[in-house]
Amino acid sequence: MQQPRKKSIRRKGRAVTIIEVAKRASVSPMTVSRVVNGTGNVRESTRERVMRVVSELGYMPNLAASALAGAQGTRIALIYSNPSAAYLRELLVGALRGATRTSAQLVIEAWSEREPDAERIAARELARSVSGVILPPPLCESDVVLTELVRAGVPVVAIASGRPRASVSSVRIDDFHASHEMAAYLIAKGHTRIGYIKGDPNQTATQLRYDGFLAALHEAGIKPDRTLVQQGRFTYRSGLRATEKLLARRKPPSAIIASNDDMAAAAISVAHRRGLDVPRDLSVVGFDDTSAATTVWPELTTIRQPIAAMADSAIDILLRAIRNKEDAKVMVDHVVAHVLVKRGSVAAPT
Repeated sequence: MQQPRKKSIRRKGRAVTIIEVAKRASVSPMTVSRVVNGTGNVRESTRERVMRVVSELGYMPNLAASALAGAQGTRIALIYSNPSAAYLRELLVGALRGATRTSAQLVIEAWSEREPDAERIAARELARSVSGVILPPPLCESDVVLTELVRAGVPVVAIASGRPRASVSSVRIDDFHASHEMAAYLIAKGHTRIGYIKGDPNQTATQLRYDGFLAALHEAGIKPDRTLVQQGRFTYRSGLRATEKLLARRKPPSAIIASNDDMAAAAISVAHRRGLDVPRDLSVVGFDDTSAATTVWPELTTIRQPIAAMADSAIDILLRAIRNKEDAKVMVDHVVAHVLVKRGSVAAPT
């Protein structure tokens, strides 16, 4: 049930001031201004606290004199071609939140798999109609698309690319260390025979996550077993195939790391179909902490990649570049924190 707003501020008919918001949120008025206008570097935790107070107090910033003047009429495109519906959902929530907060116009387009020539033409046409572009995986890895947009002078933010580029800004997590932390957690639980399902080989984050896994094995003195590694594609179906192969081995793994939650959910499904108890007979972990992580049983231990917050931050980075030519010359590589979320899908091996 929706909680009633606090009454002490607006009851007298006067507008809430930015100073009152700043005092309640324990920040400076300048920080409040940056948050509501989508400008400047502000920590995600601070941004969330300020926006919560803005909502509680019913603060209405003078958009005509600030963000609205800078962002209204500014068209930002989010182009996606991602096989994971759960990942896409988080991405869209964050982008829409950022566009609403800043009054930017968000253009959302779905690009199915295209040949390079078709991508080049589409990117060229897009550059004529928008002021900035957000590219999540896998399009953030497309040399053709990036080259066309940069050549046209359109600011670009790549989301979740494992390879930051000098010509575009990026918002990402540290995939190597996140994967290393997950593998080290399983090893600390006593697992030494760990299966691994890779993501799409065309995405740079895939290799970084695998490298983090191998580094954790090396530090623990565990020799990698290539027979326990299967190629996936970040899709549920590819997770089913990979898990079937892993569990069909004469000596199957006691744990499986999947490179995203969709494939991890598939691994749990295969385990259940084979009569295995998760986590007693098999521990399963994922990556991303999308809705898929909490719609399976048991709920997934996973790496939380704040996808929605990353898309929201991408809006801010683009608007700064669009409004200020000097900012547009400086590429931002914004690395956000990940979190190892421990749930019921992991136990010590029996």
